[in-house]
Amino acid sequence: MRAQPITALTLAPADGAAEADEHRLRSAIAWACMARARGHRPFGAVITSPDGTVLAEAHGGSADGSDCTAHAEINALRSLSPRLGRDVLAQATLYSSAEPCAMCAGAICWSGIGRVVYGLDTARLRRFRGRSGGQYLLDMPCRDVFATASRPIVCIGPLLIDEAIAPHVGFWKP
Repeated sequence: MRAQPITALTLAPADGAAEADEHRLRSAIAWACMARARGHRPFGAVITSPDGTVLAEAHGGSADGSDCTAHAEINALRSLSPRLGRDVLAQATLYSSAEPCAMCAGAICWSGIGRVVYGLDTARLRRFRGRSGGQYLLDMPCRDVFATASRPIVCIGPLLIDEAIAPHVGFWKP
């Protein structure tokens, strides 16, 4: 099943950009698979410049929950913050294997990232994670956080849903 992109605050990418977005989103999903294989939560993020140069790549933190802020998006942003200014980040795209949570969406806003493309949406992810088992979740889509930002943030997703689901199958305990 492949959902149509949903956008907030701006229009969807042009046809040529859609193929490049799928390619880069697959890289974020590959990071999610790598995270799972290493015993971490199955999330991945890739940040690129407008020409497609990879600026940062990261996966989610340990499944033991020792650092509740070690989400893939934040890990990628942390590696960029000291090196790149907001003028560069405003032109960058963050690709996330799953919809950024409210915390990550806030970090994306504050970082200056101008564009986000994600795979698995929160509603589908919740089917895997459940609502119990020590999971602390906020029911706030990233678009709601982005809508409060002082500047527009392009948000495209969900995309490549079947591929983005794969790292989560069998990982979460309901």
